[in-house]
Amino acid sequence: MKGRIAFISDHASPLAVLGGVDSGGQNVYVAETAKHLARLGYEVDVFTRWEDPSMPRIVEWLPSVRVVHINAGPVTCIPKEELLPYMTDFTRDMVNFIKKEKSVYSLIHAHFFMSALVAAEIKKTLSIPFVVTFHALGQIRKIHQGASDHFPAERIDIESRIVKEADKIIAECPQDREDLIQYYQADSSKIAVIPCGFSAAEFAPVNKKEARKKIGIDEKGKILLQLGRMVPRKGVDNVVASMVYLKQLAPSCKLIVVGGETDLADINSTPEIARLQKMAKESGVIDRIIFTGRKGRDVLKYYYSAADIFVTTPWYEPFGITPLESMACGTPVIGSNVGGIKYSVVDGKTGFLVPPRDPRALAAKAGFLLSNEDLMQRMSAHSLARVNALFTWKKVANMLSSIYDEMMQTTIDSKAGISLKNKSQAA
Repeated sequence: MKGRIAFISDHASPLAVLGGVDSGGQNVYVAETAKHLARLGYEVDVFTRWEDPSMPRIVEWLPSVRVVHINAGPVTCIPKEELLPYMTDFTRDMVNFIKKEKSVYSLIHAHFFMSALVAAEIKKTLSIPFVVTFHALGQIRKIHQGASDHFPAERIDIESRIVKEADKIIAECPQDREDLIQYYQADSSKIAVIPCGFSAAEFAPVNKKEARKKIGIDEKGKILLQLGRMVPRKGVDNVVASMVYLKQLAPSCKLIVVGGETDLADINSTPEIARLQKMAKESGVIDRIIFTGRKGRDVLKYYYSAADIFVTTPWYEPFGITPLESMACGTPVIGSNVGGIKYSVVDGKTGFLVPPRDPRALAAKAGFLLSNEDLMQRMSAHSLARVNALFTWKKVANMLSSIYDEMMQTTIDSKAGISLKNKSQAA
């Protein structure tokens, strides 16, 4: 065994169904890195808030990976923006669990700022070093969402504290690294850039005709795909608005929108779908858009492969896993020129980058690509080559392992130094 690692992921369980408001990329990241680190020889315990009373305290999820449910507030789903007051309970219950089990963790990997707050408190109590992946930064969220950001104001102060106290910080892309340094004065020597990844077991090209048949789409025309969490910052309204311009540029083009709180597109459970449908009706493009609701990960490759282009135009994006999944299926991506998307997508080679909130620019690039089959084929080939070379979860896990090994060696050296000092003083 290489070491025992404690993951903390306060609101994003690897067991969650994806596509909801609070279930997305972080859940995938935690699940996949835990799985691949276990294959490298680590034992991983994922500590996450207990939300489902039908779930046991400990789930033996995979070989060498357990999910441990922590008592922190009511055992029910609570929006992540309202969870901060329960982090003291989270810390207490996690410490009690560690002591009761007599667990010895080499380090903690905290995911998100609240998880990192727990890790910082545990470090003070149990002297366990920690690394943090923020997955999103409060300062950046505040810039883009303003009054729509409902996280407590102290989030930014907590993040500033964590940046100072963490032993290592994982930035998911170069922009994330720059933001940590610019907005939080992070020590650049503590930051390692390690991207997100995709699962080759889940995502690979499927024949387009077969994929469309599999998901029940007979359309012989062109298809755009939007897939992900249904929240305003993801910019799905921008994609809907682009369909107004695409009516002239690509008359046969339709848009498939995958995501939501339920398996069918329900406007009551997912208000964002109601807003988007109203917008589409008023714009005269509702007949060109198919809202599917959320879909299981076992069928997502068929949606990516059925599409001619995957589109994602959020206002900002710390990384964004969906572009990788699309590229792994050989489908070019048109994405916002922001955050991790401008790192994973190579403009003009694996797809196009466009300004967020600019439906006309999005339509222009989509129309151009849809009318150029040779370019589409080249972008498909480049997408497959890039994603398989740089963004597999195996590669991500190996990079994390290097960071962990460095941290564990530092701990060993530190303890050895203290021991020598004590011996010297005793002499």
